[in-house]
Amino acid sequence: MKIISLLPLVDWLAMGFFFAMWIGYALFAKYWGRHERSLIATTNRYRALWMLQATARDPRMLDGLITQNLSQTPSFFSSTTIIIIGGLLALMGTTDKAAELVRDIPFVTQTPMFVFEFKILVLLGIFVYAFFRFSWSMRQYTFVALVIGAMPPAKEFDDGLHDRKKIADRAGALVGAAAETFNDGLRAYYFSFAAMAWFLSPLALIAATALVVLILFGREFRSDVLHVLRDERF
Repeated sequence: MKIISLLPLVDWLAMGFFFAMWIGYALFAKYWGRHERSLIATTNRYRALWMLQATARDPRMLDGLITQNLSQTPSFFSSTTIIIIGGLLALMGTTDKAAELVRDIPFVTQTPMFVFEFKILVLLGIFVYAFFRFSWSMRQYTFVALVIGAMPPAKEFDDGLHDRKKIADRAGALVGAAAETFNDGLRAYYFSFAAMAWFLSPLALIAATALVVLILFGREFRSDVLHVLRDERF
């Protein structure tokens, strides 16, 4: 309860704005992406097409290699996140030196040591969340590999013994879920940069959060890559 009395109201408001924007943007991107296709929604079309093509290949070594390469990215971020978490835990033992370094910056809002440690804990929580999302994405890609390996031979699809589209849609949805989970972890990384601005001042946190949301919106809904991927001729 000590943190409630020590942390000024403006900091509580800034932190509330931060989490409201994070959660709000995640919901916005998920539901609005269905009306105006976002980057993740557009690439999910390609994932579904990939799985449809996979049903026609035999053997499916190429699809296994693609799945393995896709799983390497969340694996890298998961390992990196563990290192960051370790660094933040180590920082908790030397907060006096870190706080002294921050206080030397002229425009930084001065805060008690306990509040400084609380801000580190918030940052730590963000990376813990990111780790869980990255590790779950890795696990989902192993499920994708299992589904590809369990696909019937291409000849059985050609003979009409199995529903090609139904199996392809199921596998494509699984790949899409793995990609969306990875996207959640990556989004946490973006917002962690905004959270770092809190060490300067609550107003810096608000400004950095708004900037991160604008960057994410631009990349997910207005990027040049999305324009190319939306090409209806494909």
